[in-house]
Amino acid sequence: MLVAGLDMGSLTTKVIILQDNEILSWRIITAAEEGELQARRAIEEAIKDTRFSPKDLGYIVATGAGRKSVSFAHKQRAPASCLARGANRLFPSVRTVIDVGAETCTVVSVNERGGADDSIGNERCASGTGVFLEAMAKLMQMPLEEMAKASLLAESIAEISNMCAIFAEQEVISHVHREPPTPKNDIIAGIHASMATRIGGLVKRIGVKEDVALSGGVAKNIGFIRALEGNLGLKLTIPSEPQLLAALGAACIAQEESAKKS
Repeated sequence: MLVAGLDMGSLTTKVIILQDNEILSWRIITAAEEGELQARRAIEEAIKDTRFSPKDLGYIVATGAGRKSVSFAHKQRAPASCLARGANRLFPSVRTVIDVGAETCTVVSVNERGGADDSIGNERCASGTGVFLEAMAKLMQMPLEEMAKASLLAESIAEISNMCAIFAEQEVISHVHREPPTPKNDIIAGIHASMATRIGGLVKRIGVKEDVALSGGVAKNIGFIRALEGNLGLKLTIPSEPQLLAALGAACIAQEESAKKS
């Protein structure tokens, strides 16, 4: 049966289409419409790459912050369950998933069956999310990708100790205006280290169990990856398309649910 997994994030919508456990197509689209319209557009875009049409989808599972807006989904599942299931599909040895998106961060403890044993989130503070890095890139007046690479060139790490995004910005500004000013690369390394400290604290609260996978859009940021690996003292496992992990898990759950009905 043809099934789909939808991940309705705050800035992007992700969809994966499966048939008989094979990924037929996927899409990541920037949110331009509200809830259900956005979900339908994502499915229509993804299914263009196949010989099917949306009406051929036998089962759809929605996840993410906007999952309840998808009325045509057969089931809604919490992001933690879908992240765990997606990680298990790609990396059966993974026991912890760290998902860092635009506005949320979620850490999930994964069992050997691909279930979520426990989870913890950071949804009320921007300092542990992609929005924080984007704000810092604007403050440093450079593209996000360039800022990520610059952190690898730092000779030392500037101290940015405040966990609040607003006060962290003030610390960065103070580094820039010091006499002599703190080197830009060192400030950038401090920005990534500050974010890694906050997220590393979440991981340690739930318990670090290897292997550890990193997903979400921020998993494409090499500066943050290196900072978090340093904080946790381990090598992170990163999917080739880290934004799709929850959508993949939702699609796998859709496949399992459809099999029960057949």
